[in-house]
Amino acid sequence: MTTPPETRDLAHRLLAYEAGEGKTSELVESATLRVYDKLRQSLSAFAGMAAFESLALRALMQAKSEAPGLWAVQVAEDGSLQGLGEFESQIGIDEDLAGEGGLVLIARLLGLLRIFLGEALTFSLLRSAWPREVFDDRNLAHGRKA
Repeated sequence: MTTPPETRDLAHRLLAYEAGEGKTSELVESATLRVYDKLRQSLSAFAGMAAFESLALRALMQAKSEAPGLWAVQVAEDGSLQGLGEFESQIGIDEDLAGEGGLVLIARLLGLLRIFLGEALTFSLLRSAWPREVFDDRNLAHGRKA
């Protein structure tokens, strides 16, 4: 199963926005964690922690096949990510590879949200966590505006 380009683009936009919001000295995975946590908060408030944890586990398993650096990452009982960053720093993976793993994980999670919740509800949850300028026509299938 491949991630559609528009979903990968959306993940990239969310990560870029969060990277811009953080301090420049923060590591790449910090943007991934911020995006992940915002998704966790939005979906948990809507469908509960168990629903988010289930989707997060599935997304992580899918992402691990594309980004081997994610094999050290786990989803905790509270839905948080554990091990992102520690593994990369221990074996010396460069920031580009760490960033690619985060991009793959977020794209997989967004893809599952779109499958299980539908496009309209997914974008409604995203709009509650990020400003409107993060979204544009290229992020949406079928040319609908966010």
